[in-house]
Amino acid sequence: MKKLDAALLDSLTKKAKESPRYRAHHNLHPELNDPVQRLCIAMEPSTYVRPHRHSDPASWEVLMILRGSLALNIFDETGNVVERTVISERGPITAVEFQQDTWHAPVSLEPGTIVFEIKQGPYKAIAEQNSASWAPQEGALHAEKFLAWYKSAKVGDVAPKM
Repeated sequence: MKKLDAALLDSLTKKAKESPRYRAHHNLHPELNDPVQRLCIAMEPSTYVRPHRHSDPASWEVLMILRGSLALNIFDETGNVVERTVISERGPITAVEFQQDTWHAPVSLEPGTIVFEIKQGPYKAIAEQNSASWAPQEGALHAEKFLAWYKSAKVGDVAPKM
C-alpha cells in the first residue's frame, strides 16, 4: 500500500523550495507508460507552469489539493481567460476535473502548496504545439512577468503580449 503522510509531503515541499523550478514531483504510478498517471506535485509561488493542453495523448486531468492553494486558469486558443478556479485545502473547492485539449495553467498561491494530479497515461512530454504560443517558455525573459499576471488574472482578461 502506498501512503501519503506528513513526512513525505514535508520532504516534497523542501525539495520544491530547493529546486531551481520551485516544484517537485512524487510519482505513485510505477512506470511512465502506466495508463493512469498519479502524482503529487509540490509547487511554490515562484514556479512558472507555461499554459498547455493535453492532446497527445489526449487526456482529461484531475487536480486535488493536499496542502495550500492554487488558481487554475483555463484559456481559449488565443490566451483569453475563460475560467478561473481557486482550489484550496480550506475549500470551498478542493478538486477539479477538466477535459482533454483544455488550455490551462495552475499557479501556486501560497508556500507549501501540494496538488495531487491524476490523468491518463502514458506520460509524454508536452510537445511545442501543446504549449501556448502566446505565453513565454519556462525560463524565458518574460516568464516571471507572465506568472505575475496569471496569479491575479480574471475571467475576460487577455494574456499580455510578451
